[in-house]
Amino acid sequence: MKILATSSPLILLLLALLGVGSATADDVDILATKFQQQSHGQGGTQWSVSVTLKHNDSGWDHYADEWRVVDADGHVFGNRVLLHPHINEQPFTRSAKGVLVPDNISIVYIEAHDKIDGWMKTRLTVNLDETNNGNIEINRK
Repeated sequence: MKILATSSPLILLLLALLGVGSATADDVDILATKFQQQSHGQGGTQWSVSVTLKHNDSGWDHYADEWRVVDADGHVFGNRVLLHPHINEQPFTRSAKGVLVPDNISIVYIEAHDKIDGWMKTRLTVNLDETNNGNIEINRK
C-alpha cells in the first residue's frame, strides 16, 4: 500500500500529461486567413474572410464545425458554420462575406470550434491596419 501512496502523485502527473496530449491532438488548427475589403461605410468595413482549418475530423459526431471573427472582448463580427465533416479534405478553406468590423477595431481574432471540444484556446491574430490595397493574408507557420 505504501508503494501506491508514494507513486500516486507520479501516476496522476502521467495521467494529466496524457490527457493534455490527447486534448491537443483534437484541436482545430487555424492555418491561414485572408481578409479582402468589400466596402467601407459609416458602420465600419465589410470584409470577405477565408479561413483554412485542419482538424482530425472523425465523422458526424466530431468535426470542426465553425469559425468566427471576434475582437478582444469576444464580440462576434462574423462566422462560418461548417455543416459537415471534412474527413478526406484536410486542410480545407471556407469563406464568409459581409463580415462587418467597426472602424474603431484594428485587431481581430479568428477562433475555431469543434463539436466535442468547443472553442479552441488558440486563435489567429489579424491586424487590419496591415492591409495592403484592402487585403491581408496570414499564414501560420
